[in-house]
Amino acid sequence: MHAIWLAHLKNYHATVKDHYVAHFGDIPAELKDTQAGATIMADLSHYGLIQFSGSDAQSFLQSQLSCDVKEINPQKAQYGSYCTPKGRILASFLLWQKSEDYLMQLPASLGASILKRLSLYVLRAKVQVTDASDTTVRIGIRGQNAAELIGEITGLKLNSNQPMSVVHGENISILCLSQHRMELIIPIEDASIIWKHLARYARPVGAACWDWLDIQSGIPVILPETQEAFLPQMVNLDAIGGVSFKKGCYPGQEIVARTQYLGKLKRRMFLAHISTDEAVKAGDELYSIDMNNQSSGRIVNAVPSPNGGFDVLTVIQQSSVDAHQIHWQSLNGPVLEIKLLPYSLNA
Repeated sequence: MHAIWLAHLKNYHATVKDHYVAHFGDIPAELKDTQAGATIMADLSHYGLIQFSGSDAQSFLQSQLSCDVKEINPQKAQYGSYCTPKGRILASFLLWQKSEDYLMQLPASLGASILKRLSLYVLRAKVQVTDASDTTVRIGIRGQNAAELIGEITGLKLNSNQPMSVVHGENISILCLSQHRMELIIPIEDASIIWKHLARYARPVGAACWDWLDIQSGIPVILPETQEAFLPQMVNLDAIGGVSFKKGCYPGQEIVARTQYLGKLKRRMFLAHISTDEAVKAGDELYSIDMNNQSSGRIVNAVPSPNGGFDVLTVIQQSSVDAHQIHWQSLNGPVLEIKLLPYSLNA
């Protein structure tokens, strides 16, 4: 996190640790407002940004990522993943294009290792891979009037009815993640002024509130604790446009495609609630009676719920979900309450 931006956030009474804005003084109230649909704003410095420049940037990324990079343009973003040759996810991300460059947003905790690994495969391609995390500030905004509020401040016209659309100004980019959820990408020198204007109408909230919105939207975020744990379809990336089965080869493509066409996918990602006062974390194991002492699933993402306990995204053996209760940490642990995802899954 840029030092100037960190100082600004602290002026707004933010509690910040390792790029992560924990809260602005009242976590329960911030979560409740987020759940209630109030207009909120969140600093997204817990996500890093990798920039890909050069005439071969598109073809390079097309050969490395699970999504179809050719479908991305300056007006359209995509989710995707970067996998091992065995098809296991090393990172999930949000990818968009600005001018001729591509920008990959992923957890800051993975940024350096993914940048280094991708750089190894550039070889003779005309591509420059750089860390752009501190070149901009990214602010998430959610609310019924989010599009109008951003339009008034930036002067840019948004079509919030087109999910994953992108609008660019001279120095500002706006990602329309869903009808009422946007992300602003702005220069460091403009960020304080824009934040001040937004704060007149939107409540600053901690990063967990934005993460809670991702969980409710069924958007997985791979973290260090879950690297190489899942195939892309296990975390439903195929349901949100993060996997293409028509493009050419990329690391893990053969296994990902075989799983899709031979119908061997036994685990899927579910939205759930866990009633517990103990901390639920990414990577925690789940158990069900049919699997004896073996794990039947794993937590992908977890945040405190506005209603107490934790809301989670979790990959679970589908047969276990259909027939048995799923327990956190052990067969004697709290039972998961499975919720409906906002999108449908292929059989």
